[in-house]
Amino acid sequence: MNRVSSFDDLDVYRRAYAVSLEIHRSSLQFPKIEQAVLADQMRRASKSICANIAEGFGRQRQSRAEYKRFLIMSIGSADEMQVWIRYARDLGYVDAETGQRWRDEYQSVARMLQGLYTAWMGPDA
Repeated sequence: MNRVSSFDDLDVYRRAYAVSLEIHRSSLQFPKIEQAVLADQMRRASKSICANIAEGFGRQRQSRAEYKRFLIMSIGSADEMQVWIRYARDLGYVDAETGQRWRDEYQSVARMLQGLYTAWMGPDA
């Protein structure tokens, strides 16, 4: 097993970052009326997953409770992204295939984060 010395070493971070970049680029093409609302919310929520993974990783040695809190926020944001993606798809800003792929990716990210939470926190979490 490879040693994890940075949040960059976490597969869940790399996957969340990759889909976040894709969503950021795509959301820049949303209608102007959505740039300050839906597109902005999607960009912020997708980025917050990555930022919370990184910040939680950085605090894990000082506080298990803080790491736990950041992982829980990341899981919540991954679930939130599924709602925003559904809106984007249903409003016709992304095609059904792209929307489903993004939703599937965030479901995977949420499961991976839950696994990380369980592994890190142990049976007494």
